[in-house]
Amino acid sequence: MSSAVAHHKISRPNAVAVGTIVWLSSELMFFAALFAMYFTTRAVQGPTIWSESTEMLNIPFAAVNTTVLVLSSVTCQFGVFAAERFQNHRTGKLFQINKWGMREWFALTFLMGSFFIAGQVYEYAMLVSEGLALSTNAYGSVFYIATGFHGLHVTGGLIAFLIVMVRVAKARRFTHQQATTAIVVSYYWHFVDVVWIALFAAIYLIK
Repeated sequence: MSSAVAHHKISRPNAVAVGTIVWLSSELMFFAALFAMYFTTRAVQGPTIWSESTEMLNIPFAAVNTTVLVLSSVTCQFGVFAAERFQNHRTGKLFQINKWGMREWFALTFLMGSFFIAGQVYEYAMLVSEGLALSTNAYGSVFYIATGFHGLHVTGGLIAFLIVMVRVAKARRFTHQQATTAIVVSYYWHFVDVVWIALFAAIYLIK
């Protein structure tokens, strides 16, 4: 009887992880609404405004920025692998990547995510200087709303990484709960990366 109870406790899904997945499902609906807004506005306004406005986009720069964000999912996952083996920090020198722990991989992910946000701010500044602002036309409105909301989600992920790293640094030992938190944060980060890939395709590639 006791072994059956123990087995039940081990196999029970983690409440935090399940809650995060449910919350991300609602976020998926939110971004689906943004995509619907983007394509509906495009259909109503016609191809002329879209053709003129998309010419201002710096696709090579956005592609580099996108690549950095996508690769940050890889570094994030390496951090998850380290958390799963309860290795919260490196066991060798800084340049021995194969001995990195969760904190090093998450720190690199944080830097790559920060690079993406900085690139987005730079792109906004360039577009505004060229005459495409939020209130310029319908395209400007949907472009800044869609990419801006995604940028806010990325910023939220960066804050989550900071919280995890600070808590782990202050803790005396790395616990199962901290490992679970790191994994949950990775769910969110992979989500915002996948959403951006879809946004990049819709906004920058499908003109």
